[in-house]
Amino acid sequence: MLNNYVGIIVAFITGVLGPISVIILKNWLNSRKGKPDIIRDTLKVSELVDDHLETIKETYKADRVWITQFHNGGNFYPTGKSIAKFSVIYETVQANVSSIQSNFRNIPVNLFSKSINELLENDKIIIPDYKDITVATYGLKYVAESTDCKSGYLFAIKTIDDKFIATLGLDYTKEKMNLSQKSINELERHASLLGGVLMSY
Repeated sequence: MLNNYVGIIVAFITGVLGPISVIILKNWLNSRKGKPDIIRDTLKVSELVDDHLETIKETYKADRVWITQFHNGGNFYPTGKSIAKFSVIYETVQANVSSIQSNFRNIPVNLFSKSINELLENDKIIIPDYKDITVATYGLKYVAESTDCKSGYLFAIKTIDDKFIATLGLDYTKEKMNLSQKSINELERHASLLGGVLMSY
C-alpha cells in the first residue's frame, strides 16, 4: 500500500511538478533579462552593416555603396491595405561623391516595379555601362543620370526562407566599371551575409 502512494507521489512530482517548475524557472529567467534594448540593437546592427559596406566599397573600388530596405509606408484609402515602400537605410560614399540617401526615402515599390521584379526573380542587376543601349537597365537609367552613376550593380538581399527584404547597390560615378564574374559572385555572397545580419536583430 505504501509503495503505491510512493509511486503516485513520484509520478506526480516528475509528471506535473517537474514541467511546471521548468516553465516557472524559464519565465523567471526571461523576466530577469528585461525587454530588448531597441536603441542598442539598432546601433549594433548599424555598426555591423556600415563596416561591411565600407569593406565592399574599398574592395570593389565603388564610389557609393548602399542598402535599401522594404517597409510599410502607411495604408491605402479606403481598403486599408499596406503601402509597400523602400528607403535607403545604409550608405557609404567616397570623398567628393554625392549621397543619395535623402532622395530615396519612402519610395513606393510600384515606381520601380521593373527593377524590383528583376531582383526578385534573378537576384541581381548588372549594368556595366548605363549608356550602352544593348544592356537592360530595368527603368533605372534616369535615376542613374540624376545620381551621376555610370555603372551600377544591384543584388537582392533575402532571408534564409527566400523573402526579398532589401537591396545592396554599388554605384560607380567617376568612371565605368566592368566587374568580373568572380567579383559578382563574391558580391552575391556579401548580399547573403548582409541578409543574415539584418534578420538577426
